[in-house]
Amino acid sequence: MPDRRLLLDICSQVCNGMAYLEKHRCIHRDLQAKHCMFGDNMVVKVADFGLPGCVFDKEYTIPTGKHFPVKWAAPEVLNFTRFSSKSDVWAFGVLMWEIYTGGELPYGNMKNVDVFDYVCQSGNRLEQPTNCPAFVYEAMLKCFDHEAAGRLSFQELLLTLVRMADTQ
Repeated sequence: MPDRRLLLDICSQVCNGMAYLEKHRCIHRDLQAKHCMFGDNMVVKVADFGLPGCVFDKEYTIPTGKHFPVKWAAPEVLNFTRFSSKSDVWAFGVLMWEIYTGGELPYGNMKNVDVFDYVCQSGNRLEQPTNCPAFVYEAMLKCFDHEAAGRLSFQELLLTLVRMADTQ
C-alpha cells in the first residue's frame, strides 16, 4: 500500500483541479479515478471530459436516454439525473474511496439498481477502507451527504485536505 501522505496528496491534487472547475462554473459529471492521469513527479490531472458542461445556472439535468456512471452518482443524479458541482463532490468522495482501496470497484459487483436502493432508499454509504485513516474517511462522508446543499464545496474540501496534510 502506498504511503498515506502520497494518497492524501493525490486526493488533494484532484480536489484542487475540481475546485478550479467549480470556480469557473464547470462540472465534470464523470469524475472517477480512471479519469485522472499521472505525469512527472506524481502530478495528477483530471481528464476524460466526455460528459463535462459549463453551467451558468447552479445545476444541469441530463437529457433523457443519456448514460452516467451510477456507482459514482449522487442521489439527485440517481433520482432526477440532476448534475451540479455538488454531484461532482459526491463522485470525488467515491474517487477518494477508490484511491484508499487501491482501485477497488465501488459497491463491488452490486448491480446498478441495487446501488440505487443501497444509496437512495436505505441511505447507506461506502464503508471505510481498511487502510484509510478515520479523519480521511470523515472527509469522504462529508462528500456523501444525501442533500447536495449539505456537501462541502471543492474549495472547502481542499482546505480540509490541506489541513490534514499539515498534521501528518
